Amino acid sequence: MSFIWFCLVSYGLTQIIVYGKIFDKIRPTEGRMGELFCCPMCMGFWVGLFLWFVKDYTQLFNFDNSFVTALLLGFASSAASYVGSMIFGDEG
Repeated sequence: MSFIWFCLVSYGLTQIIVYGKIFDKIRPTEGRMGELFCCPMCMGFWVGLFLWFVKDYTQLFNFDNSFVTALLLGFASSAASYVGSMIFGDEG
């Protein structure tokens, strides 16, 4: 159940960062950062790493402190964000 919550949270946070109007004024549009901030799969990876980093501050999901786990959660978050984007693909 913890992994399902992780995937839902990573998808939601990625959608807000990539498509949310609240970030329109500060979201980069050019260069490498612009590419990162317009790609749900790319941003999903970094969101997964961020969620692994802040896991100790929530009881919603618990994972170990291994860097391999962090990498795998980044991959899973990227996949969840991409699949979610394709299923609900209205691009914000």
